[in-house]
Amino acid sequence: MAEMPEVDRAAANRAAVAARRARAELKDKLRSGEITPLRALELSLDRDSAAASLRITDFLLSLPAIGAVKAPKILERLGISDRKRLGGLGRQQRVRLEEFIRERFQMGGAGPRLTVLAGPTAVGKGTVATHIRENFPGIRLSISATTRAPRPGEVDGEHYFFVDDERFDRMLARGELLEWATVHNSHRYGTPRGPVEEASERGEHVLLEIDLQGARQVRKAMPEARLVFLAPPSWDELVRRLVGRGTETEEERERRLSTAKVEMAAADEFDAVIVNDTVADAAQSIVDLMQRH
Repeated sequence: MAEMPEVDRAAANRAAVAARRARAELKDKLRSGEITPLRALELSLDRDSAAASLRITDFLLSLPAIGAVKAPKILERLGISDRKRLGGLGRQQRVRLEEFIRERFQMGGAGPRLTVLAGPTAVGKGTVATHIRENFPGIRLSISATTRAPRPGEVDGEHYFFVDDERFDRMLARGELLEWATVHNSHRYGTPRGPVEEASERGEHVLLEIDLQGARQVRKAMPEARLVFLAPPSWDELVRRLVGRGTETEEERERRLSTAKVEMAAADEFDAVIVNDTVADAAQSIVDLMQRH
């Protein structure tokens, strides 16, 4: 078999580099919203376009709130191989993908308005959320409903929605809570769905800081929500922070660390992982993620 002439090989290499660059630019435009997912799908009908040669997995990962965890599940549901390229989709596959896009991005391609922040114990979720509230007025923090009585200085509708047990039961029965839990075998806390949806309709970004179990409940109740896992720089640093708080007994610290190990293993369930190296940097990364999509 004759070897490819040097000039042909060089031309092929240049063409391959140009194709990769074109696909990278397309993905950037999808992420920024400059090109909508439906427009990219339309462009892929041209077999010579960058869209046609874009792998379906890379296409999905370029869309708002779809990460490495969600993408395979979406492809499985749509019956599309992860090796497919947009230009190689069958007619029915293309129809199913278009229907998925229209349903998912019914708000004109805008990203999810609810971002859920979770992570292991002592990682600093509350501190980071507070920093965001105090320094980024464009981000609304979700307000929880609770059955406990207000503490001195707490304002209904600002710190919590204070409700009685009967009202909380009605909210549960009507599906008005995205998630809920009983804390310390005493009072109940939950995230009202209504304010989140109303803020979304106004185009506002909402941040919900919650535990892992609550994040899983939100994913079931509102699949379009973005889940962000706040991770420590290292396990040793997490231990140092927990011990440094000095608020728990030795037995309590051991219990929390055991729980943290299990929680750390759940990072793959999330759409994004942000390391809490410093509070300011972690907060900025979360806000950038929310505003980018």
